[in-house]
Amino acid sequence: MSRTEAKRRARVRTPRPPHLIAGLLALVTAMTATACTTNDDRPSIVVTTNILGDVTREIVGDEADVTVLMKPNADPHSFGLSAVQAAELEQADLVVYNGLGLEENVLRHVDAAREAGVATFSAGEAAHPLTFHTADNGGPESEEGQPDPHFWTDPDRMHKVTDLIADQVINHVTSVDPGTIRANADRYAKQVADLTGWMQESLSRVPADHRALVTNHHVFGYLADRFGFEVIGAVIPSGTTLASPSSSDLRSLTKAMQRAGVRTVFADSSQPKRLAEVLRTEMGDGVRVVELHSESLTTKGAGADTYLRMMRANTTAMVTGLTGA
Repeated sequence: MSRTEAKRRARVRTPRPPHLIAGLLALVTAMTATACTTNDDRPSIVVTTNILGDVTREIVGDEADVTVLMKPNADPHSFGLSAVQAAELEQADLVVYNGLGLEENVLRHVDAAREAGVATFSAGEAAHPLTFHTADNGGPESEEGQPDPHFWTDPDRMHKVTDLIADQVINHVTSVDPGTIRANADRYAKQVADLTGWMQESLSRVPADHRALVTNHHVFGYLADRFGFEVIGAVIPSGTTLASPSSSDLRSLTKAMQRAGVRTVFADSSQPKRLAEVLRTEMGDGVRVVELHSESLTTKGAGADTYLRMMRANTTAMVTGLTGA
């Protein structure tokens, strides 16, 4: 017998020490328990849009896992889900979504999760929504009187939604500590209230004859209603970016801007500015296109990575764009 063969047989015949076997079993048991705790016992909340995701994380803290489906700088009207994300919805303890038609490619998955027994909460429906009104440049007749989903541009409504999300978490995610959730919500609601006051003071610097807004699409109805502005039109005369303007829409908008003396268009940073820049051809180089973060948060550190920072950045840009200061 060769030495190699002898070594091989010796290894096969040598029994493992009992303490080693016991140690391996303990390790496997511990790993299994950890996996179960991480994957099964940890409560899960899934949020569709990143703006609501940020608010929900502030409320929940470390009490549960919060998964946000919409990536930074995405368009809520057009983003979709992977098969894994769709499955996450149906395994959640609670789904928080905007509703009112905003997440156009995701709402069917929310409906499926609800049918599977998952608790769902539509923040938009709970925020006393305003309705779309056809502006001077016209718009789809089907939208006239329909609920506007962009409620977050009014921080007072976000204050209300903060309390309601906390209620939903306490009622449907049973393993969280209600006192912690309520304390987190109260702290964050105070910050949102402070934001309202700061926006009121900042926007008051815009003169009465400069308080007309033109946007890439109809997204600032709530802000206009809260702070005394008028939305005279949009490049895309619709509440969704999936619509597109006709040449007559652009001509009507150009006339409305000329009548109101408006030379500034606010375009969402998640959308190409091409449509807004078309107005420069119609009205000359005097038209300014100012970017806002109206429907999506940015990546971390990019200036609008939380709801509070997004609203402050937008307010500053609007004041500058409308006053030239």
